[in-house]
Amino acid sequence: MVLNKNIKLNNGVEIPVLGLGTWLIDDDKAADAVATAIKLGYRHIDTAEAYDNEVGVGKGIKQSGVPRDQIFLTTKLAAEIKDYEGAKKAIQKSLDDLNVDYIDLMIIHSPQPWDNFRDGKHYEDGNLAAWKALEEFYKAGKIKAIGVSNFEIVDIENILAHGTVKPAVNQILVHVSNTPFELIKYCETYSPIGHGEILNNPVLVEMAKSYNVTVPQLCIRYTIQLGFVTLPKTSNPDHMKSNADVNFVISDKDMETLKNVERIKDYGDTMKYSGFQKLVLKHD
Repeated sequence: MVLNKNIKLNNGVEIPVLGLGTWLIDDDKAADAVATAIKLGYRHIDTAEAYDNEVGVGKGIKQSGVPRDQIFLTTKLAAEIKDYEGAKKAIQKSLDDLNVDYIDLMIIHSPQPWDNFRDGKHYEDGNLAAWKALEEFYKAGKIKAIGVSNFEIVDIENILAHGTVKPAVNQILVHVSNTPFELIKYCETYSPIGHGEILNNPVLVEMAKSYNVTVPQLCIRYTIQLGFVTLPKTSNPDHMKSNADVNFVISDKDMETLKNVERIKDYGDTMKYSGFQKLVLKHD
């Protein structure tokens, strides 16, 4: 059963292989979505400061009635915060808004502020300052694992060279038609479904029919079968159930086909955040 499967991070903490992504779920609807997911068996909830729904997510966890230590909670430090004091305040605010004593995983949302994403600058000093704050909360037991998101190899090497705690996670865009094998090889992985455009790909449509599953189920199974974790986003209980019903096995031949599906060239308006919710596990 996929919902019962975990992967061990480099510090021994275990993370469920399938979780609920909460991007674009409004704060006033997040509590019900999270509580519903937990009642359906989900034990991994992913949010972020930038999603503006941490209060609702925290309420949903309490509403569910499931003990806090049975839920894996991920949140993200805002990409714009590149100073130590600002990061400390933001981390504490996340703890307060979520109304929890600790966060299971907290990551830097991006190496660059979103307005400057992939502009050629790497914000080495700012990322190290934010990382220092994360390390402080980690060592105090307020965060169980820390990591990064959207970091390229050069950004990760900066943290490895100057930090005192190795990142447990690099959250990146990974899905059918976009599997960055070089970065994955450097890190090892978790991942997602991808953009809605992929759901209309004729290769995937026909392959899904052959397994008697939906295209989203095929995409989720692809990432899980690669050994990754996926965090599909939905507030629909039926979709939550469907996303977890992925206990079939994709053949080796079909896996090779999926690895080579033509890349999506334009993500449209969703590019800023849509693919950037999924996690990459770093084992060593």
